Formats: sequence, structure tokens, C-alpha cells
Amino acid sequence: MHSNVYTYKFIIILTGLAALLLSFASTSLKSRQDFNRELDTKKNILKVVNLYKDKMTQSEIVNTYKKNISSKVVKSNSLDYFECKTNNKLDGYILPISGKGLWSTINGFLALNPDMITIKGITFYEHGETPGLGGEIEKDWFTSQFIGKKIFNSNNQLVSVEINKGKTPEVNDHEVDGISGATLTTKGVSDFLLRNLKDYEIFLVQNMDGISNE
Repeated sequence: MHSNVYTYKFIIILTGLAALLLSFASTSLKSRQDFNRELDTKKNILKVVNLYKDKMTQSEIVNTYKKNISSKVVKSNSLDYFECKTNNKLDGYILPISGKGLWSTINGFLALNPDMITIKGITFYEHGETPGLGGEIEKDWFTSQFIGKKIFNSNNQLVSVEINKGKTPEVNDHEVDGISGATLTTKGVSDFLLRNLKDYEIFLVQNMDGISNE
């Protein structure tokens, strides 16, 4: 009997210790995961405005972000955006973009020059699209096509940038080449990019002079 009581106590104590260790590990892991997620977001914000350099350390990413990027909110509809300043001069606006691709939700950032018309950069940093097909949206050869494109036409209508099924037949300000075998992914990107920009349209129009009124 004495032996059984001792065994039960030992099992209870061991189970309790195991639970405490698992809880501690889970909490520690979550904190680390949250930090890495936040660091990756900052890295991609820097990347979209060409402030991220290869092999930057964690502290360099954090310090560069702190020096150049400020988080803002559009007061009229509580949408998040970011301002980029270099040498204390406004260098661009950064908008979070997100929507459905073929297999997944795609997250990214779109950067605009201070004129609020011309694209400074675009990045897609979180998605589950097929590698080698839809997954090509994250590659430089694809995203670099957006640089210099315009989201407003000559009549100041918001038209965004459309991704063609293949090669763009002629150079224009509002289209880029598509990705072979990834029509549904790129159509999804075209659709949600326009939809996201529509959400910010009033803010964009109000700040075309490059001076935030928010």
C-alpha cells in the first residue's frame, strides 16, 4: 500500500513538472515566433522601399526601420499605412495588401512615391502558392516590373496595375507581364490589388501632393 501511494505521488509530481515545462516552452516559443514574425514584417517593409540590404542583422533591420519608417492610420476608415522618410524627407507611402490567390491568402506591401501615383515597389512575403508557378510572385523578376507603373490614369481615375496572362503586347503604365502557368494566382493578385487600393482611394487622392493630411 505504501509503495502504491509513493508511486501515485511520484506520477502526480512528474506530470505537474512536465506540464510546467511544456507551458514554459510554449510561452517562450510563442514570444520568439512573435518576434520573428514582427522582424519579417519590418524586413519586407524595408525591402519594398529599397532600404533592406542582403545579410542585414536583426539589430540593423530594427534600427533601420526605426529610423526611416513610421506607422500611421487613415483616420476616415482606420486603415493602416506607413510613411518612409530618408534624411528626414518624405520618400514614400507603404500600404499593406492582401487577398486570395489560387491556394492561399497572399500578403504583401505596396510602396508609392510621394506623388501617390507611381509605384516605388511591391513585395509578397507570405503565401502558399505553388513553387515555380504562382510562387513566382515573390521573385524579383516579377515584382520589379511594377516599379514605375502608375495606379491612376491620365484622367486621375484609380485603375491599379493589371497582370496580363502572358507578355504585355505593348509597354504601358498600367500592365505587367504575367507568369506562365499561374493565371489564377495572378488574376487573384490583380483583383485584390485594385480592391485594396479602392479602400485607400480617398486618402490617395487627398495626398497626391505628397503631404499627408492624416
